[in-house]
Amino acid sequence: MQSINLDTRLGTLAANLYLPQGVENPPVVVVTGAWTTVKEQMPAVYAKALADKGFAAITFDFRGWGRSEDAIRYLEDPSRKTDDIRAVIDALASVEQVDASRIAGVGICASAGYMLDAIAGNSKISAAAVVAPWLHTPAMATQIYGGDEQAASLLKAAAAAKGAEVYIEAASLTNENALMYQAPYYTENDRGLIPEYDNQFNVASWDGWLNYNAQLSATSLEQPTLMVASEAMALPAGAHEYLDAAKGNVSAVWLENVTQFDFYDQADVVSQAVENIAKHFNAHL
Repeated sequence: MQSINLDTRLGTLAANLYLPQGVENPPVVVVTGAWTTVKEQMPAVYAKALADKGFAAITFDFRGWGRSEDAIRYLEDPSRKTDDIRAVIDALASVEQVDASRIAGVGICASAGYMLDAIAGNSKISAAAVVAPWLHTPAMATQIYGGDEQAASLLKAAAAAKGAEVYIEAASLTNENALMYQAPYYTENDRGLIPEYDNQFNVASWDGWLNYNAQLSATSLEQPTLMVASEAMALPAGAHEYLDAAKGNVSAVWLENVTQFDFYDQADVVSQAVENIAKHFNAHL
């Protein structure tokens, strides 16, 4: 693994490049993770596993997260993060160790939607996979976050926070006002609660998040795409809806009884997911 700085059209982004041993000019996979996360969390797990399969893999910190500096911090904005992914794809042409004519993308959890948005209509990327995809519509999000009244309250808070940099704790075992109260993975020191994790959430994020429709790319996506999912993950309904709307180039592998957080870092689950992803990419890169 090499720590690098990617010079993109949106500014410099901190990145980690994972290279396979004994493979010259390998294809490269852009790997992105769940909401609020940094490149050293679940993206690193999948990047390492893909490198073991002969692919180069690159993880990066989105603008304002981790080591990627920006005036706007900790903003979980789907449109903004989608732009970051597109900028990284464009910047791969300057990374000498990889074959930038063979690019794939892997999006995990929330960034599954961002990745699919970023590659739709993008001829620079040849194939994609999403893992434990969280693909909500505004209606789904409203229901998930407590209904119309609670969603309106969150949107009001977001409007008040714009430009004011109002942050809350992202994950906590003790703070009931945290974004993810007593959530697994994010609150575990041997899993997601690592020193690199910002563990912050910009309250202004609720606007972009609640109004985001991750289903829109389904009808325009042309690249062969694989979903690795489970009925036990957080939002299987979103995956099913996407598959129903998509063209025949989107397929799915459904693993048995795998929870959302287990997709992030459990060795047996990651191994199954990457085995399927590698087979998919080998067929299309």
